[in-house]
Amino acid sequence: MSAATRSARTRRAPAPDRLCVEAVAFAREAVEAAAAPGRVGEHLEAVADGDRVVTHFFECLESAYRGWRWAATLTRASRAKTVTLDETVLLPGPSALLAPEWVPWNERLRPGDLGPGDLLPTDAEDLRLEPGYAGDENLPPKAPLGDDAELSDASGVAVPGVREVAEAEDADLEPGSPREVASPPERGTIAAVAAEMGMARPRVLSRYGLHTAADRWEDEYGSRTPMAQSAPASCVSCGFLVPLVGSLRQAFGVCANEYSPADGHVVSLSYGCGGHSEAAVMPKPPQPPPPVIDETKADELS
Repeated sequence: MSAATRSARTRRAPAPDRLCVEAVAFAREAVEAAAAPGRVGEHLEAVADGDRVVTHFFECLESAYRGWRWAATLTRASRAKTVTLDETVLLPGPSALLAPEWVPWNERLRPGDLGPGDLLPTDAEDLRLEPGYAGDENLPPKAPLGDDAELSDASGVAVPGVREVAEAEDADLEPGSPREVASPPERGTIAAVAAEMGMARPRVLSRYGLHTAADRWEDEYGSRTPMAQSAPASCVSCGFLVPLVGSLRQAFGVCANEYSPADGHVVSLSYGCGGHSEAAVMPKPPQPPPPVIDETKADELS
């Protein structure tokens, strides 16, 4: 056993100072000066915090601070008989009602919390998103994905890139040649083509974001919901289903039945409800034949 451990075990709690413990009236007077009138209750206990340092606890009668305690810390100098006030404070007791720990807003946010006029910032490193298109038209030399990327043959000898070969050929041309003055039009750039096709989004849904959205939709409108378990048929054969595009088309669609609880929501193809288009097809009511009027003979009257 080390010396520090032995000293810690042999160390005793400080004995409460007699003068500080007996100064209950002085501690109450200090607490009543800090609290509102009539909000200080009975004296609960006196705890020794150190040599000639004692804290008196009083009951708090504030209805909003149930279980809290008023504390007044008293002390005195060595060989002095006068007790002085150190501080007064309101502290929670063992049964006090405390506020929960603070949670960042992005962890407190839940679906449906976003209201009109609210702005939801997206993290630059959000795993649900990925870059949409490479907007850099002028790639640096020897770029890994550019035309200047060096290739190597089986022997490991570096092969010049496409742009390097073009620059070597341009060096042999005379000034004013077509190759020297020709430049790609602006409409042929990546950004211009993406904007024309409606794809000029800085970021798009990543594979991770796609999977999390699919799992969320499957939990809300999937085959394991009580509505789908009691449905006569699944949405894959419903006429009110509007399929999605892309890879989600194979598993999800949008419900377009105004009487369905999933109207306007993304539903799984295995989901179903009682509003299925073929669940209970009502037969057409029989139509009576049109009346026949015989105008060749007279009707007898009674």
